[in-house]
Amino acid sequence: MAEMNQPLYRARQIFEWLHKKNAVEFSDMTNLSKPLRAELEARCQIAVVETLKKLESKNDGTIKYLFALHDTAIESVLMQYSHGHSVCVSTQAGCKMGCIFCASGMDFVRNLTAGEICAQVYAANKDCRRVGGVVFMGCGEPLDNFDAVILAIEQLSHPDGLNIGQRHITLSTCGIVPQMLKLAELKMQITLAVSLHAPSDDVRREIMPIAKRYPLKELISACRKYIQKTNRRITFEYALAKGVNDSPQQAKDLAKLLKGLNCHVNLIPMNKITNGESSMIATSRKDVQDFAAILQENRIQTTIRRSLGGDVDAACGQLRARHK
Repeated sequence: MAEMNQPLYRARQIFEWLHKKNAVEFSDMTNLSKPLRAELEARCQIAVVETLKKLESKNDGTIKYLFALHDTAIESVLMQYSHGHSVCVSTQAGCKMGCIFCASGMDFVRNLTAGEICAQVYAANKDCRRVGGVVFMGCGEPLDNFDAVILAIEQLSHPDGLNIGQRHITLSTCGIVPQMLKLAELKMQITLAVSLHAPSDDVRREIMPIAKRYPLKELISACRKYIQKTNRRITFEYALAKGVNDSPQQAKDLAKLLKGLNCHVNLIPMNKITNGESSMIATSRKDVQDFAAILQENRIQTTIRRSLGGDVDAACGQLRARHK
């Protein structure tokens, strides 16, 4: 606004239109002069998402979105909990990481802009009373799109926008160690979730290519530094696959690996992957519970994630894969 010789309060007005009132056209910004709206139209572009498909679960009210951008498609999921609604957003179109249990590990197209990330939240916000939390666990690796993701978090949590508290924002990473350390320096109050999925390097390398670059010793060291810098507990995501990472011994090894860390383990019964790219099948409910019991016996705080949206392809990448 200063560059356009406008009063600085115009910046706040425009920010509120974009991030609180969800304006998709500059012509909607009725407290701006017509000449200013015309100049903004000529100079700027508002990131919007168009809903290509919306599927609502009959089981739990989860809504799965397939959104169109100007050049590709992305996915988001609106999840309903007793405490309110959270949106799982994508940060990239496709993903480079290649984890074999994840349906979003398909062709990488590009990083999303901060505006495109926020637009997913604002579109979902229309379908509920209010979005109270955001989860960066959709398609893509958030820390591989570091600057845009940080800007999106700042915008989503800004008092003049939706004002979503950072403690209600979760960022999930497969473990890009340098970016984790960079994130720690920002001392944000978000929750960091680390995709672990195995207590040993040999198994982890088989299912997560990133483990070949950053072994567990480096990853756990980065987690310790993150906790020290931010004073925030880390969540470890652990998707259980039958015969791969779900044995009682592996549960004991995991407890030993995480001993002394301020952490929480979130065990994930996998949704069925239907695109044929994964040969893994989900662990039985009983084995999931037994695995959790071993961790809890070893004083590792553990929960089992409630599976949502299984009837609407809620796992990352499934709807986009079928759309292509």
